Amino acid sequence: MPSLRRPSTARWRYGGNQGPIGGVTPPVTGVQVPVGSLRGDSSLLGGNAPLPDLTVQDGGSVQDPTLVPGQSADADLGLYLDLNSVEKPVPLRGSSGSATADGARTYQYEKLNPDLFAPPGTDAGSVPNAVWPMGLSHNRFGTGTRSGWARQQNTDVLPAATNMAGVDMKLAPHAYRELHWHTAAEWALVLRGCVRVAAINDESQTFTDDLCAGDVWFFPAGVPHSIQALADGVEFLLVFDQGDFDENGTFLVSEMFARTPTSVLAKNFDAPVDAFKDIPRGELYIFNGTPQPDDIRKQNVTGPAGAVAPAHAYTYHWSRQAPFETPGGTVKILDPTTFPAAAGFSAALVTVRPGAMREMHWHTSSDEWDYFLEGAGRATVYKAPDAGRTFDFTAGDVGYIPRAAAHYVENTGTEDLVFLEVLLAPKFTDISVAQWLALTPKQTVKDHLNLPDSLLDNLPKQKTILKQGNPNMTAVD
Repeated sequence: MPSLRRPSTARWRYGGNQGPIGGVTPPVTGVQVPVGSLRGDSSLLGGNAPLPDLTVQDGGSVQDPTLVPGQSADADLGLYLDLNSVEKPVPLRGSSGSATADGARTYQYEKLNPDLFAPPGTDAGSVPNAVWPMGLSHNRFGTGTRSGWARQQNTDVLPAATNMAGVDMKLAPHAYRELHWHTAAEWALVLRGCVRVAAINDESQTFTDDLCAGDVWFFPAGVPHSIQALADGVEFLLVFDQGDFDENGTFLVSEMFARTPTSVLAKNFDAPVDAFKDIPRGELYIFNGTPQPDDIRKQNVTGPAGAVAPAHAYTYHWSRQAPFETPGGTVKILDPTTFPAAAGFSAALVTVRPGAMREMHWHTSSDEWDYFLEGAGRATVYKAPDAGRTFDFTAGDVGYIPRAAAHYVENTGTEDLVFLEVLLAPKFTDISVAQWLALTPKQTVKDHLNLPDSLLDNLPKQKTILKQGNPNMTAVD
């Protein structure tokens, strides 16, 4: 006979979601037909109901919690906490956050975001969320057979990112992102594989080029273009200069033809109506294509106005640019100084060694849109006048930092941290906090911050960009 036991009504017991189905292990029901009532009665109202038995309580406190290295240190030190080393993290830092909890939780979120779960003591006030994992974005598949996919980040999922949005797109071998154009400008970094792009501008000049991992293209708003993967497929990152940009709102050649009367198409193209009987009746979006010739010259089309001149090229082979080397890592910058066509877009590709950090800085004229390509890191965002919050990032995350907000990016992992910094600016610039203080009269700084001479005399008068540090992130000194 099946058990008819009912769960205890005295208290609930729940913990981090670890079950195999949607994070929950469902119980096996012992009830064969509906029983009981959906609602209680007035006898349960306060004043009517008997008082609870306070001798039986369970506040969910964790007895003798396991702490990770650095968790007992002064909270203001803000040491990085590797919560992956414990099964059930607890929100403790030094003497702060002493109330533990064993409630409904998803431990993996807490382990990925230790600085939100157990924030440094220096965090204060309210700062808009600055991180969005692309892994939580809805993935839209192409219309072809395993032709590819795309997922996006915009203000729908990251409201603070008002000026820029991003799309991560994958095309299978020879697949197309169909001929299209946007109301936003499109800046792109090739992440994997190789791709052929083609465009025509409003001067009737044409452009075609092949790009591989590490290379960049840029198409101004309104310029129609095509994107086709080469033989091994391609993945690329798109950045748009509109925070509410929606990849699903792109102007498409297939839809333009489908929404135009056939008689008008015939008149426009000097062709019989029957010529349009096989046009697509809906968007192609991402679809399988015919393999292109390896020799790009066989696909170059040049009209009377000629091709786009190299000085105004829509592509830049950034993969071939040697990076600037520092003891803390490498940096290379791409902005209109060397890529004139990408007016208003500036970017830095930054590699931070373990224990090192992108120095404290801010940008004077633009928000900062980041994409984390490899490794793990964190940043504290200072918001005027007295708020600050620390965010954690891993590969596949988007970061967004408002204009003029001071911040750093610290490598918290054991491997290199690689991330892309994008600004809507005519030149990549920043204000270095260390250099600012070094170039300010010493006594002025001393009067403000009470810093010792030994520190002030060692301030760099040049930007260091990346700062070295101890790879042991829990070291106090």
